[in-house]
Amino acid sequence: MKADFSKARILVVGDVMLDRYWQGDAHRISPEAPVPVVHVNDISNRIGGSGNVAMNIVSLGANAALFARIGDDLEGRELTQLLAQSNIENHCLIEPGLPTTTKLRVLSQHQQLIRLDFEQSHQQIDWTALVDQFQHALENADIVVLSDYAKGLLEDAQIYIQRANQRSIPVIVDPKKSSFDNYAGAWLLTPNHKEFESVVGRCPDQQALEEKAHMIIDDHDLNGLL
Repeated sequence: MKADFSKARILVVGDVMLDRYWQGDAHRISPEAPVPVVHVNDISNRIGGSGNVAMNIVSLGANAALFARIGDDLEGRELTQLLAQSNIENHCLIEPGLPTTTKLRVLSQHQQLIRLDFEQSHQQIDWTALVDQFQHALENADIVVLSDYAKGLLEDAQIYIQRANQRSIPVIVDPKKSSFDNYAGAWLLTPNHKEFESVVGRCPDQQALEEKAHMIIDDHDLNGLL
């Protein structure tokens, strides 16, 4: 039996980006440098970062509201259009003067040849307007997901965790930092193996992993760690 998520409303907070793909055939090497020449015949744009999390939520039939930062540029407008097409509730802060984080991948014969990143850290942005929108949206939220890509938006994740906890709304965190201190009080933390060991050190076996996991849960007042 398929689960029904149609009544669930999930708030996604984190670093959103535009994933851009240039694809084509490469049959010769450039005379200017020892690199392949790609004849681009297909260009596509997709929602990346925290926006991809929101898209996955919508694909399950739930309702997703995205809280992020985009630039007042062509890439930001493309991202805004993609969010609308994906039925994602858009609460992104538009920040003039900063580029929309964009990852451009050049592919040929199903292989990635190079990735070009267009981004700028936005740790000095005034997040007051975004936090206020988040606070208002909590009134009708079931779950909060913090999707951290270390671009600056979740430099102080406690703002969102504490406000959600005040309303007893579970917070799930996909972490990126070298310390879990910033995520204390979350309901669930979901690091991958590499992210976990970068914080607690090498885990040579399952017993060591579980012991360190329980230590993290206790020290950071978490409900669990996945």
